[in-house]
Amino acid sequence: MVALLLLVLVAVVTAVFLGRGAGTYARRPCGETGPAVAGPASPRAGAPFRVVAAVAGAAAALLYAWGVLCVGFAVMGAEDGGAGSAPLLPCRTGVPPELSARIVDYSVSYLPLSFRCETADGDGYASADIPGYVNPGVAVLALTAVASAVAAGYAAGPRARAAGR
Repeated sequence: MVALLLLVLVAVVTAVFLGRGAGTYARRPCGETGPAVAGPASPRAGAPFRVVAAVAGAAAALLYAWGVLCVGFAVMGAEDGGAGSAPLLPCRTGVPPELSARIVDYSVSYLPLSFRCETADGDGYASADIPGYVNPGVAVLALTAVASAVAAGYAAGPRARAAGR
């Protein structure tokens, strides 16, 4: 249910950002059939890049929040005591029972996101409770946002230099 709500939220935010960005493209004056007026002198130069940067940044933040939520649920499962709590619940998923029986502790990392199950001999493995797509997805979206923001700055640069003269 949470994943469905998150998916709807991402779709709405993306539609809003793209709707705002659609008005930034150069338009033809009424009745004119020639090419659209565009270029560095356009008052909204670099706006498409800013839209991409905003959407990618928002998606990276939402994906990171999803990963933090997964880490939080894994920690709650590990801290939950009582019958059936040994070995740690998040450390049982996707591993043989012999390996999960050797778990003595866990560690959490928020950059990159991970929940690591540790054994007595210092070895360990990452829990399957944190989806494998979270860290690479956050990295790609964040780099896309930064690259788009830099591209928007370069696209708006000639206009800003011309206005400064």
